[in-house]
Amino acid sequence: MEYVRSQRGADIASDHHLLIAKMKLKLKMHWTTGRTISQMFNTAFLQDTDRLNKFKIALSNKFQALHDLLNEEGTTMKGNLMGIKEAITSTCHEILGHKKHHHKECITVDRLDKIQVRRNKKAAIDTSRTREEIFKAQAEYTEANKELDRSIRTNRRKYVEDLAMAAEKAAR
Repeated sequence: MEYVRSQRGADIASDHHLLIAKMKLKLKMHWTTGRTISQMFNTAFLQDTDRLNKFKIALSNKFQALHDLLNEEGTTMKGNLMGIKEAITSTCHEILGHKKHHHKECITVDRLDKIQVRRNKKAAIDTSRTREEIFKAQAEYTEANKELDRSIRTNRRKYVEDLAMAAEKAAR
């Protein structure tokens, strides 16, 4: 608002006042270059053996299907390369997902899963309708919270011990 004034009301015996204001509106335009931004995949999930096995199986299945397509005649080198790239990126997108946050090195995949479980329990508290459901959901949430705290302590302790062992090896 740039300029504001109060004037007399429309009626003579009225206690209403006419307010006049001059407003200025600024719009901001977001400029884009027209190309898509490539997102990094969450490769930290490959440390988990279950997800690593799922990733290997899915990738081998895609490459087997791609190998059958490549054996046909009429395929070009560029088409083959695009097929390989698409197989790898689609598998990474399905199994690993995109990297959303930068986590510290001491945060493991197991810990992220426990954090997600705790979030789901908290959402269950918020969506509960009766008192019994609320008390039950709160008890589950406190148990999940305690379990997460225990795992945080043990993971941090293990991470510091691993760093100390690496420093001792480097000093030798």
